[in-house]
Amino acid sequence: MARIYEQAYFGDSLVQFADAKLSVASSAVLYGMSVYTVFPIHIDDQGRRVAFRLFDHYKRLLTSSRIMGITSFEGRWTEERFFVAVQDLIIANRIKDDAFVRVTVHLDELVPGVRSRDISSTLSMFAYQAVPILPQGGARLKTTHWRRVPDVAIPPRAKVNGAYVNSVLGKQDALDSGYDDCVFLDTAGHVSELSAANIFLVRNNVLITPAVPGDLLEGISRTTILELAKDLGIQTIERTVDLTELYVADEVFASGTSAYLAPVVEIDSRKIANGAMGSVTRRLYEHYHALLRGKDEHYSHLVARFDQ
Repeated sequence: MARIYEQAYFGDSLVQFADAKLSVASSAVLYGMSVYTVFPIHIDDQGRRVAFRLFDHYKRLLTSSRIMGITSFEGRWTEERFFVAVQDLIIANRIKDDAFVRVTVHLDELVPGVRSRDISSTLSMFAYQAVPILPQGGARLKTTHWRRVPDVAIPPRAKVNGAYVNSVLGKQDALDSGYDDCVFLDTAGHVSELSAANIFLVRNNVLITPAVPGDLLEGISRTTILELAKDLGIQTIERTVDLTELYVADEVFASGTSAYLAPVVEIDSRKIANGAMGSVTRRLYEHYHALLRGKDEHYSHLVARFDQ
């Protein structure tokens, strides 16, 4: 289990992590009514703490709140206040190693019924050791019999805590069968994503990923990979993807904040190509990790840097 840092941000101040608690009668606990984001903290060459696309993660909280009808977050939390809270958390915990920060907006009103508008909310934020959720040397995936929840039921472009019951079912199905993670299909039978990561494949040097209407999260890392590929001259396509395309792909990999960029070496007992990281994946992997640490000047405007 990843180590959790001792100080958390809860409500309007820093507290001991053990004291950051919600009532069992809150909407967040009763109905899973919280929205969240996770972003990485890395150490650059000067020893400074940096966060890639920090304000995109702030905007994700805003958009998730809007989709879910949470009206008590926007207006109270500006970009500036968000940045200061993150910096306070980093300094209080003396973070010197790579970490993930999870920020959640919880509806905390007690026994409010199944509604979201005009209900009080609390923001929580905590840091923990950056342990990838997928093996970075090669992941093995299983197509789960569970289907990805469609946008007309629970919108996947909102990171809603309660919606991750779907992810738990899919991932546990894969783990029970001896795999690292699952591949979700949408209700039409097309490839959607993993339990908590987007999926890409390479065929004939073309990078392909399921299009956003395929009931998947508009991942911030997904966006970065697509932008990075175009900058590197790699042709990219967003479209409907069939499961069998993964079986015959030249390369497959997953992306996400907590997954980083993980090559996939096997799906449904079928080895992907030669079972090793492919050349396109390797190029993207190396550039992606460089920009996360603020080493790529082209992306420097997307890097937030924090005081020591």
